[in-house]
Amino acid sequence: MDHTYLNQCWHALIFLILSGFLAIRSDAQNQNQAPQPTDADRRQALLIDFMKKTAADISANALTNISRLEEWKRQRPAIKQQVMEMLGLNPLPARTPLNVQITGTSEQADFRVENIVFQSQPGLYVTGNLYLPKIITGRLPAILYVCGHSPHPKGAKYNYQDHAIWFVQHGYLCLIIDTLEFGEVAGIHHGLHNLNRWYWLSLGYTPAGVEVWNAMRAIDYLQTRPEIAPERIAITGRSGGGAVSWYAAAADERIAVAVPVCGTFTFGSQAAHWIASGQCDCIYFHNTYQLDLPTVGALIAPRPLLIISGQQDRIFPPDGYHAAFQKIKNVYDLYQTDKDTLTRIREVDENVEHRSTPLMRREARLWMNRWLKGITQPLASEPIPTEKLMQADELACLTQLPADAINYRIQDAFIPVAKLKSYSTRTAWEKRSQAIKRELSEKTFRWFPKADIPFTSRVSQNNGGWLDRYAEYQDVEIETEPGVRIRFQLLRARNAARDLPTLVYLKRAEDSIYAHDVDELLPLLGRYHVVILNTRLTDQSVSAADFTDIERTAAWCGRTIAAMQVWDVLRTIQWLGEETALDSSSFVVYGKSEMGIIALYAAVFDGRIRQIILSDPPDSHWQGPALLNVLRLTDIPEVAAMFAPRKLVFLRRMPEGYAYTRDIYELYQQSEQLITAGSLPEALEIWKY
Repeated sequence: MDHTYLNQCWHALIFLILSGFLAIRSDAQNQNQAPQPTDADRRQALLIDFMKKTAADISANALTNISRLEEWKRQRPAIKQQVMEMLGLNPLPARTPLNVQITGTSEQADFRVENIVFQSQPGLYVTGNLYLPKIITGRLPAILYVCGHSPHPKGAKYNYQDHAIWFVQHGYLCLIIDTLEFGEVAGIHHGLHNLNRWYWLSLGYTPAGVEVWNAMRAIDYLQTRPEIAPERIAITGRSGGGAVSWYAAAADERIAVAVPVCGTFTFGSQAAHWIASGQCDCIYFHNTYQLDLPTVGALIAPRPLLIISGQQDRIFPPDGYHAAFQKIKNVYDLYQTDKDTLTRIREVDENVEHRSTPLMRREARLWMNRWLKGITQPLASEPIPTEKLMQADELACLTQLPADAINYRIQDAFIPVAKLKSYSTRTAWEKRSQAIKRELSEKTFRWFPKADIPFTSRVSQNNGGWLDRYAEYQDVEIETEPGVRIRFQLLRARNAARDLPTLVYLKRAEDSIYAHDVDELLPLLGRYHVVILNTRLTDQSVSAADFTDIERTAAWCGRTIAAMQVWDVLRTIQWLGEETALDSSSFVVYGKSEMGIIALYAAVFDGRIRQIILSDPPDSHWQGPALLNVLRLTDIPEVAAMFAPRKLVFLRRMPEGYAYTRDIYELYQQSEQLITAGSLPEALEIWKY
């Protein structure tokens, strides 16, 4: 018997047993001890608190500068234009032929239903059902019912037929139209919510805009029908349909009465409850002008407006809808006269969750009767029908999908985008460059703080570790907006014989696993001053869910995460220029992928950035980063051209899209300033220092 072999086996067995014991013990300890928050966790929490406060301030300030009717009437046209722009409806799309088709009819005892298909744009199909009484005397009032999120392969309208049936049985016409998402030709609502289509922000695209346009074109159609009194058209809908009712009534003054149900909010309330994850993208506009839903509601005044809500609605909580009602009512009150004592705005809520109830339906019907038919008699609450009168196939408008439909890609075509033009003279280009900067300041970075705040810096020199061997190390945390803090590491070259340039390296979240992993920077240390900058949400990995909630909440505040990172770069450059003895006229900024584009936008606003180094940058905002409305104004190659004639370096290769940038550099006769380099040290020519 080989005793050596037996001893080895025995020792291996003991090692495995001990290892398993230690692993079990470690797991038990981990289960009993919650992970400790890190500094990065703290900074992320501060950012979320800041976003909540920013949204709360927007809501608190909504309509506060309106105290007289004359003031409101003077401001109203510009405000409406801003709201329309944020919906993607300024300018309005062309009113092309609707190409209406009535594809079927259902006959019931006292009414009939026409299955309607029209095109709100060529190829943008809208399916709906028009409910008409069997006997029509004179022109009747009409209800446009816009559906909420009620999935059905034959269209959401099937699930809302009971609403239309009541109206048609009580002397109305009612047109129910499907949503883009749950129509018979289904498109996309949840591009930001769960599909990571962040370019929607760069387009300034929201599906709310398409839904409003479809509603406006539905009114165009209704006004062609001889049975309808064109001045007596109302809109109502629940949930997503409630939100669309708000926007459509503000956008289209042909809507005489509006009743949004379970779709009322303020951005401050939405942020305070942190409920972006519960909402469809069609609920919101991207808040370029930092307005709020009450401002949208004020545009409806003095037309009759009934707001219906649920007290236990978790996605449209009471603090939001109560605040919205009160602010809108203040504007309605300005229209009130002694001769006109009728109250044209009312709020109704019930102690229920996010659903329709007999009480809600009765109140909506009373409101329609009062303002469209002059009937004030009370109505009894009727139970909600549990069975559908008509089958989905009876209400379906299509037997097959149209081959020319663009519903599936309307998000890519609805917003007109900027076209990059060629320029033959520097004068013409510089005029364009100045115009881009103005437009960016107005439409993309409008929220940039107008006044600086103290940096309230925290500087530590004790945790540089082995980096102290290479340079004088400082760990710095500064405030870039009130309560928002970012971190960077400053490595100054020791005993520099002359002023050296400063490299600001913009880290990505995926670059932040090990804070001291600086391999690509080692050749620079001692030859350059180096700043390793973590802008917001880059000093640790952020879950997809957290990123989505923060990005969507940021859009309510008129910004994006990338735009905030641009501001962080500008504040860091400012700190370096004011708080250190570094040469503030020769900053170089280096960014990989999307962070390189952050550097380009920072350079638009700070001429102290003398050189930018890009590694694998996207060449269009269709890929990223997301900056609000930017594709309406410009695109990355044109912004890169604004850096001319400063030095712009691409590592390894220059993407094809930047050929446009090269043309502008050639206008300056500075082609040598637009180059490629094999590595970061070569791009910086470190042998010169």
